[in-house]
Amino acid sequence: MEKKKILYISQEITPYLPENDMSETSRYLPQGIQERGREIRTFMPRYGCVNERRNQLHEVIRLSGMNLVINDTDHPLIIKVASIQTARMQVYFIDNEDYFHRKCILTDEQGNEFSDNDERAVFFARGVLETVIKLRWAPDIIHCHGWLTSLVPLYIKKYYYNNPLFRNSKVVYSVYNDDFKKTLNSSFSEKLLLEGIKKEDVSVISDPTFVNVCKLGINFSDGIIKGTKKINAEVEEYIPSTGKLYLDYQPKETYIDAYNEFYDKVF
Repeated sequence: MEKKKILYISQEITPYLPENDMSETSRYLPQGIQERGREIRTFMPRYGCVNERRNQLHEVIRLSGMNLVINDTDHPLIIKVASIQTARMQVYFIDNEDYFHRKCILTDEQGNEFSDNDERAVFFARGVLETVIKLRWAPDIIHCHGWLTSLVPLYIKKYYYNNPLFRNSKVVYSVYNDDFKKTLNSSFSEKLLLEGIKKEDVSVISDPTFVNVCKLGINFSDGIIKGTKKINAEVEEYIPSTGKLYLDYQPKETYIDAYNEFYDKVF
């Protein structure tokens, strides 16, 4: 029987970024799932604070060189890769000078959220999916971690749905306690209107708060996971109303097997 393929897309992965619930899960889950006989690919942004020399990142020339148009502006897509030797796994990095070369992740050194975080989410989501197309790798499950990945379910269901690589892909969205405080750019929803995506598809983010961005990710996913013990109360209340397959928070001792079983239910 052919191995099931799981695509992991995360806004944070350790050891490239400090340890927290999301970065640890995004590091150890793919390894655990691979050890259970699945095939994996893993992606994260190449923030400026990721040390390329220490982590031995190098550009993948055959995958780089594409431009993504966001808000009528061309942005070059650069793909880098590094290996976690102890886990026998690679991590692909989505890089772009405009969006990811600053030395902080989603906020500046004073804790102020970047005004272009909406476009960074667009670039990251589309950059990952365009790279997977170049890899000619058809994922059975796409598992998204963190609000920065919340556009992936929409793109899979509405923009890339005709692509044979994604035709049978199911999307799992993990919700974490990664709330942002400042509402994203008011024109966020307009920047998403690609072919196949209608205004009503993204109407929930006409007011792009953290809660509404999460709702968008949930609405177009096939399964939802509570990634941390505590998540935004309004988001937690919203999940059951969707009728989606749901997996409650799992402790470190059991989450890999629990997620592995959940993938089979979703697919």
